Amino acid sequence: MKATLRTVRLTLAEPLRISRSTMSARDAVWLTVEHEGLTGHGEAVTSVYYGLNTTELERQLYEAGLALSRFGDPESALREGPAGDRPPAVTAAVEAALLDLCGKRSGVPVHRLLDAKRARTTPTPPGGRGAPSARTARTIGIVPSERAAAQARSLADSGFTVIKVKAGAPDPEDDLARIRAIASAAPRARLLLDPNGAWTSTQALQLLPRYAELGVEAVEQPVAPGDPEALARLAECSPLPLIADEDAVTYEDVRRLAGRVHGVNVKLAKCGGPYAALRIAELIEGSGTELMLGCLTASTLGLAPAVHLADRARWADLDGHLLLADDPWTGIGGADGVVRASDLPGLGVRERRVGREDAA
Repeated sequence: MKATLRTVRLTLAEPLRISRSTMSARDAVWLTVEHEGLTGHGEAVTSVYYGLNTTELERQLYEAGLALSRFGDPESALREGPAGDRPPAVTAAVEAALLDLCGKRSGVPVHRLLDAKRARTTPTPPGGRGAPSARTARTIGIVPSERAAAQARSLADSGFTVIKVKAGAPDPEDDLARIRAIASAAPRARLLLDPNGAWTSTQALQLLPRYAELGVEAVEQPVAPGDPEALARLAECSPLPLIADEDAVTYEDVRRLAGRVHGVNVKLAKCGGPYAALRIAELIEGSGTELMLGCLTASTLGLAPAVHLADRARWADLDGHLLLADDPWTGIGGADGVVRASDLPGLGVRERRVGREDAA
């Protein structure tokens, strides 16, 4: 197998402000794996929070691509799993490229490969269970209330029924005003709130009842990560479901929180790919903790593997590609509020443009 890399700049349609930062662009590194005339693709994106800059991503993916050359085919590479201790985002990108390639070689979509892995059976051809789809949340950042209301109204008119609102402004009343404005502009929308760990436990105890009164459905990571016990204690008395995100990175993180929080936000870039996400989903099944599928801001290529899992989650927050000014890939939709996996072989996505290429 031969691997190549390309690095492109992904620019957001408008800057996204959250409690700890504002982002207007990030780099994406694409891994392409070729074998016997077919290619599979995966994507990893830079992240300040996860300590991944462009140079480090390129180095890690270059080394991962070299490691793939020792396998005779992508199926054996996928069975053995990643070699070495690599960042989860890199592992996820490699796994996505291999799944894409294996799906194309066997003529089945990735969601059927994942079904087969879970059931330990041979993948079935198209015609059985339908391709996964889900109503995705659409994120509104920390913006003035008037702007938030206009965005919410436009999203509702486009078909979105779930809106996720970022919180953690210096003045908590600004966040409450934003939620009120959004609820008024899109009264039928389900509202999720994400402070990205900006509150203290005392603030959370004061604010959660107020958000419950405003009709918020659930709150992600209200308190700072690093003390999962504090989050679990808060969940015991919260009037709203609490979803762990920054405190639920690894399988062991989730094991400690299973049954003690109402949900966990699983992002393939932080857990290590679709197979790791499936293991987490199996871990929490029946525990009282439900699955949320989240994402980083990325292209359709980066989002597609999670969309092939979308029907397994109570909450889908798979809008990262919708935040871009120009998505260089297509194939999962979402502009009408619904993301859809394809029944085409592999990930079912295609590229719209090219970037810089380096052989691995």
